[in-house]
Amino acid sequence: MNSLAAQPAPASAATAPRIEKGTTQFRRTCWALFAAGFASFALLYCVQPMMPAFSTAFALNAAQSSLALSISTIALAIGLLITGSLSDAIGRKPVMVTALCAAALLTLLSSLVPGWHAFLLLRALLGLVLSGQVAVAMSYLSEEVDPRHLGLAMGLYISGNSLGGMGGRLIGGVLLDFFSWQTALAALGLLALLAALTFWRLLPDSRYFQATPLSFANLAHGLRLHFSDRGLPWLFLEAFLLVGSFAALFNYMSFRLLEPPYGLSMSLVGLLSVVYLSGTYSSTQAGALADRLGRHRVFWPTILLMLGGVLLTLCTPLGLVLAGMLLFAFGFFAAHSLASSWVGRRALQARGQASSLYLFSFYAGSSVAGTVGGLFWQHGGWTGVSLFIAALLGLALLVALRLSYLPPKQALA
Repeated sequence: MNSLAAQPAPASAATAPRIEKGTTQFRRTCWALFAAGFASFALLYCVQPMMPAFSTAFALNAAQSSLALSISTIALAIGLLITGSLSDAIGRKPVMVTALCAAALLTLLSSLVPGWHAFLLLRALLGLVLSGQVAVAMSYLSEEVDPRHLGLAMGLYISGNSLGGMGGRLIGGVLLDFFSWQTALAALGLLALLAALTFWRLLPDSRYFQATPLSFANLAHGLRLHFSDRGLPWLFLEAFLLVGSFAALFNYMSFRLLEPPYGLSMSLVGLLSVVYLSGTYSSTQAGALADRLGRHRVFWPTILLMLGGVLLTLCTPLGLVLAGMLLFAFGFFAAHSLASSWVGRRALQARGQASSLYLFSFYAGSSVAGTVGGLFWQHGGWTGVSLFIAALLGLALLVALRLSYLPPKQALA
């Protein structure tokens, strides 16, 4: 049986300092992963404002049109079970670069296919290859960045995710008002290719990566380690609940705002994704605050912010609805930043696999709750969707309170 213990680090890595805040390496790393996070989330979530257009073009109901996103996220979740462990064996940067380039090309291809089923197939392949970037970024940061600055670096990466989600929705929604959904996807595919090249040029090569042979024995041993930990399984559950509520809110908010009494255009609906900017700020600030105070003190209040945002969206005035979306996004990206960096701190071995398990739960939650939310929309309108989201967040809050009593596994945890 192969040992899960990592191979010795190269001599140069053993003596080299980890990447510290204020250095050129830190700036290059943050910018590279910011670009990668932007491209990944833009490609993944750009179809969200297009769902009403898919419903019209292909004669679909709301739940069926949500498959454009859900099939990508479930394929991504499945891919995460493989690519994290693959990167443990062959390295972080090669896997991420290949994944980003392939995802951009698949998006360009999806703009050319005429049928719904062919489109869904390409969206599934997109999710599968994106797992190679999403799973590995957290592991790279946990290995290469000085632990004192990991919260900040992870927050900057998550802020790229939030801007990517916003940019994908914004570009998709605006272009859809003037051109076709095919044109919108082609533009985003080209933008993602540029981001992939930027990532490849800027990201420093790994110095602390230690290869772990890819084998069933190693995978099984890693699973036992992670699920015997007192905190990791609860963090995996948090990922499912938090992103499930996020996907449900933003999937069906478009349908709500296109209908009376609002009757907004697709451009305006896409423009409302600027609420993601609050997540760009909160993810960075929450990470820095957690580095000082501890994640257990900062995490659970972010879920309360999400609950407050959902309650505001139940109001009729558009201004209050937008305020609710803003508060919800602020809390979500802060919570995701904290939980993901927490996983990196508690997983002392097979970090790629631990990141994959967290993100598997993350995207499984997006797929399951994002589609189930459509049933609540059909039978209960926005009130039904809001109650569904509130139930998910109530469970997330209970888990977060349990985690607040979790003893640290490392200093600075």
